[in-house]
Amino acid sequence: MVLDSTPFHRRRPLNPAELETIPWLKLLSAPERQRAVDDLKITDASAGEFICRTGRPVTYWFGVVDGLLKMSADNAEGQTMTFTGVPPGGWFGEGTALKREVYRYNIQALRKSNVAGLHVDTFHWLLDHSIGFNRFVMNQLNERLGQFIAAREIDRMNNPDLRVARSLASLFNPVLYPGVGEVLRITQQELAYLVGLSRQRVNEALTTLAAQGSIRVEYGGLRVLDLAALRSSGLG
Repeated sequence: MVLDSTPFHRRRPLNPAELETIPWLKLLSAPERQRAVDDLKITDASAGEFICRTGRPVTYWFGVVDGLLKMSADNAEGQTMTFTGVPPGGWFGEGTALKREVYRYNIQALRKSNVAGLHVDTFHWLLDHSIGFNRFVMNQLNERLGQFIAAREIDRMNNPDLRVARSLASLFNPVLYPGVGEVLRITQQELAYLVGLSRQRVNEALTTLAAQGSIRVEYGGLRVLDLAALRSSGLG
């Protein structure tokens, strides 16, 4: 295996346009920002490549600059459970970084993606020195808790339309994923991977949601028209 065959070995510094996509940089003082910028790296990951894997020690706190990732874990029977997707603007793994633990989940690219990373030592340095960074991380943890509680509820839903609606709502979370905006670039097959349904069934659910005025299917993605309706999902 050649050295440049993994995302880790393809990492490089971020350019100015990429730095502008990092939401928490704007909360730092000039010295704190410089420390972070000097340490930040970005890499590209092709579809199917792993950013981190279960059992590996944490080295970076990651964020999606462009693309789409999947957070999942394998159970004792070898079945894969998908927790969530991570669209642009999403930073993840702060809980693992805080405790300096090994990863308890896999992060895999569903499509070609650009992923930024802040070394765990710099992550802890910012926690020790920056009030703004602390507030950002606290908000992340709070939103993440709500997200995973909702994910447990979704797993127990028998109504496929409801599963798709709630899963879409979680991907349009403006706190966790500020880079998404009103349009999520995602294919029906990618959404099927995240929701755990067939592409055909996801297509039917999207047709139902579009007819109700919650979303609009556009070329290459989905536009949310009524986020509150997706979250409450008053279907039927």
